[in-house]
Amino acid sequence: MIKFALIKERKTPPDRRVVFSPEKLKEAVQQFPEAEFMVERSDIRIFTDEEYRQAGFEVVEDISSCDVMLGVKEVPLPYLVPNKKYFFFSHTIKKQPYNRDLLREILKNNIELYDHEVIINETGGRLIGFGRYAGLVGAYNGFRGIGLKNGIFELPKAESLPDLNAMLAELDRISLPPLKIALTGSGKVAHGAREILDHLQVKKVDVKNFLNDTFDTSVYCQIDVLDYNARKDGSPGSNAEFFNHPERYESNFERFTHAADFFIAGHFYGEGAPVFFTNEDAKSPDFRIKYIADISCDIAGPVASTIRPSTIAEPFYGYDPKEEREVDFREENAILVMAVDNLPCEVPKDASEGFGEMFLKNVLPAFFNGDKDGILQRARMTKNGRLTSHFDYLEDYIKGEEIGI
Repeated sequence: MIKFALIKERKTPPDRRVVFSPEKLKEAVQQFPEAEFMVERSDIRIFTDEEYRQAGFEVVEDISSCDVMLGVKEVPLPYLVPNKKYFFFSHTIKKQPYNRDLLREILKNNIELYDHEVIINETGGRLIGFGRYAGLVGAYNGFRGIGLKNGIFELPKAESLPDLNAMLAELDRISLPPLKIALTGSGKVAHGAREILDHLQVKKVDVKNFLNDTFDTSVYCQIDVLDYNARKDGSPGSNAEFFNHPERYESNFERFTHAADFFIAGHFYGEGAPVFFTNEDAKSPDFRIKYIADISCDIAGPVASTIRPSTIAEPFYGYDPKEEREVDFREENAILVMAVDNLPCEVPKDASEGFGEMFLKNVLPAFFNGDKDGILQRARMTKNGRLTSHFDYLEDYIKGEEIGI
């Protein structure tokens, strides 16, 4: 018998998501009778303690008897229970300075950490995540901002709505002006954003038509890395080469900045890849983009106008391209920027249900089949108070050597 706990989310601001909904937890027990689940009492979770009780689960204050702790966001240091297995997004794999002490404490307490972000298949594809919901809410927020900036329609905040269906119903009430929309990416985030575009019945067009034609209705073009990057030597490139050797490429996204009104950034941006546009690019009289939903939200990186993350409370700010500074998004010459970095928190019910489905399908079986596909082995960051071999590149990060601490 393995005892699992759904732990209370304690990070500020509060996150209402959870790994398993009550219904999905019932499915988990049916599929794996040798699994036992306890639920830590929580007053912020999207599903109430009573809903878990009615589904047949014990809701308790003390979960220290459990073997495996299942959470979403980072666990504050005082609440880490030594000698346990933990699953959550640790935000340490890119050597984020603000979570260095968290990883140190995990090692000190002999905790086995499994980061949701590195639960991957044999080819490196992510098996679980909230990407689809980031895409859905990010695109919705972008349209909400366009309505507010131009005073042409009003959409409620996604977080004020009960679920995804209610959000889609709100979109049914609006009428879009003619917009040319460039959507980057080909993964779960971009597919989530595309769901919004398709729901709005925005017509999809190919790159050639998007760049050269004018339209009297809204259209979108979904573009991948070889649509907005080209090899420096002019020879044909490949996605695989781009990801392994981005230095051989240069951006040709500029042609989209001359054609698009609305840029939805749903791509993954790798270190060393060419930027999309610079501050200088945005000063060009041919630069047409007026609205940016930066779901990827890489600060001071590939999208020059994304100078800081925004928040669920205040999702929009303006970027003045001439002065390279933040202004009110309603100012006439401001580029509207939406750069919320925790978008799935706005649809916690749907996001939790979708996440639980993926976790049940891809992760839970590994506990009971000897981890035959290596799911747990690949995602295990720490064991016996040390980094595992996949993650020993974080050694200097823990010691503070990479920035001279």
